[in-house]
Amino acid sequence: MKLRHLLALPLLALAMPALADPPGGLDAKVEALRKASGAPGIAVAIVEHGKTTLAKGWGYRKLGAPEKVDADTIFQTGSTGKAFTAAALAILVDQGKIGWDDKVIDHMPWFRMYDPWVTREITVRDLLVHHSGLGLGAGDLLFVPRGSLSRKETVKRLAYIKPATSFRSSYAYDNILYMVAGQLIEEVSGKTWEDFMTQEVLKRGGMNSATATYEARWATADRAFPHARLGVLRGDGPNSVLDEREELGRAAAPAGGLALSANDLAQWLKIQLGHGALPGGGQLFSPAQAAEMWKGVTVQPLTPYPGSLAPLTPKFSTYALGWEVEDYKGARIISHGGGVFGSITHVILLPDQDVGIAVVVNSEDVALLRGVAHMLVDHYLGIPDQDWPKRFGEFMTNRMAAGKAALSTAKAAPAKVGPSLPLDRYAGTYRDAWYGDVAVTQGTDGLRIDFKTTPRMAGKLVHYQYDTFVTRFDDKAIEPAYVTFALDADGKVARVSMKAESPIADFSYDYRDLDLRPVEDKK
Repeated sequence: MKLRHLLALPLLALAMPALADPPGGLDAKVEALRKASGAPGIAVAIVEHGKTTLAKGWGYRKLGAPEKVDADTIFQTGSTGKAFTAAALAILVDQGKIGWDDKVIDHMPWFRMYDPWVTREITVRDLLVHHSGLGLGAGDLLFVPRGSLSRKETVKRLAYIKPATSFRSSYAYDNILYMVAGQLIEEVSGKTWEDFMTQEVLKRGGMNSATATYEARWATADRAFPHARLGVLRGDGPNSVLDEREELGRAAAPAGGLALSANDLAQWLKIQLGHGALPGGGQLFSPAQAAEMWKGVTVQPLTPYPGSLAPLTPKFSTYALGWEVEDYKGARIISHGGGVFGSITHVILLPDQDVGIAVVVNSEDVALLRGVAHMLVDHYLGIPDQDWPKRFGEFMTNRMAAGKAALSTAKAAPAKVGPSLPLDRYAGTYRDAWYGDVAVTQGTDGLRIDFKTTPRMAGKLVHYQYDTFVTRFDDKAIEPAYVTFALDADGKVARVSMKAESPIADFSYDYRDLDLRPVEDKK
């Protein structure tokens, strides 16, 4: 997700001893920042030297409701759950049931990638480090904004997703291979990812409020509801409550389907900083596996950050097993961001200072999340206050302004040409090998489009220019897209391509990867 890349901006650090205790006045400052941002709620966990020094919530679980966020309020934590899936695999490695460098097909003989050679060579480790050759967010539309396929069926669709680069040659973030990892856990352990995660990771780790299923989360009274700004572009306008049951596809849970509280996150920070040691004694996973999970594998390209965020650019950035490993002026930071619709998270480990920080927000207010996170990192590394909330606020404001300007320019410029065909000639079923079917129908109010693999992803097609239309989905939270019909020499639709209308749309709306072709009428 583009949101996820904003969450993953590197943290400024210096190799200095950690200070003791959270910064003075933190309680009032976080509450002031929350109110100024318009975010409903936020929670923070801080661990120092194996002890919880802060686990606290501010604000409200749901706009318009009186219930307040506390240390046990569970939040959706998105892609920070990738490290939990890696930890589940580490447990299986400790048990001798798998090895990090085992071939996936040795445990899942039915598994296929697009390239037969990659199918034969891809390892358990490769599933976790984003160098498979898949493009950015490849396959995400199978579960974004929601999905109907089982995890195993989603994994089987990988055989039809063409690579963007050669195997192990470059970094490109994906979610679908973590779904493969989740399926692998089931194939090896005999337990679903959900059951294994609940029993072997969350409960053993003392994360007693945490949930790995939607049903368990919905059954938890003390839970944060998702919120988002759904104005001209997503991120614009006031926050509103999202339907918490309009979930991402359940198949994607191993890539980011956990909900945790500040107290749960404090336990997780202790386990990580303790190299797998459980706070009450024993090990969740061995120190050897802890070292493997923090070992950088894939080099991430470095792009300097703009304006006042420029000082945050690291000297190197690598992706390990569910973690990003970076440096700045000699210090080591191990972290990961997480974002699902309506909730964002960041988990930060300062291993050399023996400090862990986690921040969660039940909205998509990145400036609040990262502002608070950087403020805390600066404190624990002895760096003078740099007003990161203000810097991130300016960055996000400028980003939204640029996006709205680009969208306004595009909307003002369409040619008053087309469509080339009567509307009924665009109607039909179109199929992409990895996604499945998309149906275009004509009714009394014009054309409609329906994504058959995605429940309730349907809406009107409004003419834009030439043979391009724009989706106006019934669900206003779904990113609109341009839909272009390419005609052959006989004036028939030969293929359909798509791209997001918003210039800052989340990359998980991977419309660009669809190659829709007409389905032959067999009658």
